[in-house]
Amino acid sequence: MKSVDVFWSFRSPYSYFSTKRLRNLSKKWDVQVRPRPVYPLAIRTPNFFAEIKPQWVPYLMNDIVRLSQYLELPLGPLNPDPVTMNMFTKEIAAEQPHIHRLTRLGILACEAGDDQGWAFMDEVSSLIWSGGAWTEGTALSEAATRAGFNLAELDARQTIETDRIEAIIAKNQADQDKYHWGVPTMVFDDETFFGQDRIDLLEWRLEQAGVKRL
Repeated sequence: MKSVDVFWSFRSPYSYFSTKRLRNLSKKWDVQVRPRPVYPLAIRTPNFFAEIKPQWVPYLMNDIVRLSQYLELPLGPLNPDPVTMNMFTKEIAAEQPHIHRLTRLGILACEAGDDQGWAFMDEVSSLIWSGGAWTEGTALSEAATRAGFNLAELDARQTIETDRIEAIIAKNQADQDKYHWGVPTMVFDDETFFGQDRIDLLEWRLEQAGVKRL
């Protein structure tokens, strides 16, 4: 069976927008769709936001609002942002209480199987990007439960297995770097499809490559 690797981040609105379609891709096509969580640019390239042109952020905000409307997906303010940063100075905080934990949890979910990984990433990213207070109360635990996981068990494992999981994240990032720096990045037959707006083109390529439609 052919496969599609998907490099994906919990802090990316475009990863969030793509998740349900990517999750369903293996139900439409006879192809393995492998979720491979990575850290966002803010963590991998801390000076990225400090160096971008001033038009970038206003365009991004406008784009994700209209995309949420177009795709009919909920969108709300990050509460809190998975990456701790000063939005005025664009400085990335040295202490990051959320994004490392989230990404490690995502790796563990993906190790349970592609479908289970997608379910976890879908539930958690939907909670984060729809404006939910995802760090408060039982919100994250409930999202994990909907995906078929026990959050306390995953948290215990990501703490104990940090070094092993970090090595997997680093491998994912090194593999992604061969193709593109952004997320979501899909790779099929060594061909890169970057962005949630390239999923239709990816499906066209699947058909061109003779992948069976289910």
